[in-house]
Amino acid sequence: MGFLTRLCLVFACCICCYKAMPTNPSQEAVNDRPVIGVLTQLVSDDVMKPFGRTFIPDSYVNYIESGGSRVMPIRLTFSTAEYENIFKKINGLFFIGGAADLETSDYARVAKIFYRLALEANDAGDFFPIWGTCMGMQLLTVLVAGENLLTDTPAENVALPLNLTAEAVSSRMFQDFPKELLKALTEEPLTGNFHNYGITVQTFQESEKLSGFFSLLSTNVAGNGARFVSTLEGKRYPFYGVQWHPEVNGFQWDARLNLPHSAHAVQLSSLLAQFFVNQGRRSLHKFDTPEEESSSLIYVYKPVYTANFTSYEQAYFF
Repeated sequence: MGFLTRLCLVFACCICCYKAMPTNPSQEAVNDRPVIGVLTQLVSDDVMKPFGRTFIPDSYVNYIESGGSRVMPIRLTFSTAEYENIFKKINGLFFIGGAADLETSDYARVAKIFYRLALEANDAGDFFPIWGTCMGMQLLTVLVAGENLLTDTPAENVALPLNLTAEAVSSRMFQDFPKELLKALTEEPLTGNFHNYGITVQTFQESEKLSGFFSLLSTNVAGNGARFVSTLEGKRYPFYGVQWHPEVNGFQWDARLNLPHSAHAVQLSSLLAQFFVNQGRRSLHKFDTPEEESSSLIYVYKPVYTANFTSYEQAYFF
């Protein structure tokens, strides 16, 4: 057989093999320029009211950015149609801590709109994650249960280890954690708590809506002896909640507060930020133009130095 003939046969074989190679249609697309929307929180402290009606502490912005995302602040004054349009642009939603009525406030009203949109999107195969921290997690339980089930669970200005449940190790949130960090999480005070209310474990277990929707990943004991839910993860939906504050570990430094700053505490904060942003990478929502995207980001606002009258170093006001 001549050289050219052999070459043709090899080439033809390669073509056939190439055509016969299976593709991987289930491979997920990845968005490496995610934008996480952060619902602005109502200003409740009198000393902050001169600066704006709503705000976002800079620590949350830094925390989300440390995971590899940009931040879009979401005001509480828009129409439902405007929020529906914003939803199509962002790749995840973050409910921060603070103080607001979880059923009647504008904060609750807007959160309910986005919660509905996220449920509908995920049901349709349009992946969209939500995270709630402290009051943000409490808000998620109100949205899921359809009622406010919070009770007194005081854990104000205290750092605690987590009592992990059997579901935690296999959870999406913790499954990729190094074993050393998981062990430290149960033994060292790595989680900063600043709350007076929460969901008790008994209430969670007795609520079919909550226990059917969420997996309970960790618990803690409050100052009054109540055992409360401290970490939640949606069973079907990519919704996550922590009663504690992972953002303070690396981005708040008020010496009056029990803020965990150990190597393990910072590692915990970093991994959780990366985890949620990676969830956001699975969302393919995007802005219509680069100009629209740029004008919507937190960078167009200037943070205000607030350390002289609040526990935050800086905050954005709206």
